[in-house]
Amino acid sequence: MRKPWIGGVLAAVLLLGACGDPGSGGASDEVPETPAAARTSDAARDEPPAGSTDPSPSSTTRRRAAGKPRPANAPKVLYLGDSLAMENQTVLGDHLRDGLGARYRSAPYSGTTLCDYLEGTGKDSLVPDKDKAATLVREQRPDYVVLQFWGNAWGYTPCMDGITYDKARQKYFDRYAADAKELASQIRGAGSGAGRPRIVWVLQGPDPITPDRVRRVNGIYAAQARASGGVIADAGRAVAPAADRYTWVEKLPCTSYERSHPAYCTGAGRAALHRGDDYLHFCLAPTTAKSRPCPARSPGIRRMAAEITRAVASAG
Repeated sequence: MRKPWIGGVLAAVLLLGACGDPGSGGASDEVPETPAAARTSDAARDEPPAGSTDPSPSSTTRRRAAGKPRPANAPKVLYLGDSLAMENQTVLGDHLRDGLGARYRSAPYSGTTLCDYLEGTGKDSLVPDKDKAATLVREQRPDYVVLQFWGNAWGYTPCMDGITYDKARQKYFDRYAADAKELASQIRGAGSGAGRPRIVWVLQGPDPITPDRVRRVNGIYAAQARASGGVIADAGRAVAPAADRYTWVEKLPCTSYERSHPAYCTGAGRAALHRGDDYLHFCLAPTTAKSRPCPARSPGIRRMAAEITRAVASAG
């Protein structure tokens, strides 16, 4: 029987791969080469940013008001990924700065997969050479590189050479594992000695279309983390039912934080993770023609950002 929401799911798949012009957008404490349109100044951060983790002033403002300097051991974090990272980037930056005093740079591109961030992909990549993972590592010298990729599986990414999950599943997984290994190698190789960054592999939430696919993609991430001294951030567990890690749901019971902040908890004590017309993204604002950080307070994004921040803090 055709499920009533399957049309919405397919529309969301299309949005994941083509949710606007691919482009980076990030907030950085100190990176002048970030495009001016995407740069967040200290003055701008005096107001709560769009998608902020809570209604209070931004982390930079709170730190200044309290007279708190940046911690001496504050990590430097680089965040790369696809449309999920695109919509998460502002909230994650808030969490990392507020919780860890982190220096932060994000350079996500919608519709991408791991191979897009590899050096040497040339014109067959949706990520320009200036934002390849290894290039940014050499420039920024981060302590951590956070990678969040849903696992683009339907042929939107040229560098995948037409390998798709629906037509060649084992070939898709083999290629994805090879790209994960090569990307980890390039990122680690771009550092030097003790300055080599640790990679934080973000595990993904349930996939309503191909449930086993995301389970196996997460397995690839976990295996690569073990093989190269990386870190696992199981952000996907934070947006799944406690009793079933790989069952997709639109809403979950509110957390204590969400209950105390009504903007996150609506209707019978449940938090909306997805829009009714988008089953893959977690931003509760409509997708626009141009990719952007999420402008609406969204429980799923906040939950994932908190888990990624926890993983970085635990790895320190």
